Amino acid sequence: MFYTYILASHRNGTLYTGSTDDLAKRMWEHRENGGSGFTRKHGVHMLVWYEAHDTREAAFRRERRIKEWKRAWKIEMIERFNPGWRDMSEGQWLG
Repeated sequence: MFYTYILASHRNGTLYTGSTDDLAKRMWEHRENGGSGFTRKHGVHMLVWYEAHDTREAAFRRERRIKEWKRAWKIEMIERFNPGWRDMSEGQWLG
């Protein structure tokens, strides 16, 4: 399984879109190792949205598409999926 995901610094804060084949591991990397330079610089560590895909290519295409979106569209998608902007990398969300 492959994933496209969005991280946030806080509700309506800085957003980061990425893709991975191991969401739990990638979230750990973002938190413990600083993840990408962007997430480290902007303190973007809350997993607020994710979507599963069957192939790496599909996850990457979705990442690229979302990165082209207006910020308002991303926020609307997050609000529909996760209205409380809970950090889904904690507890039961990722298993």
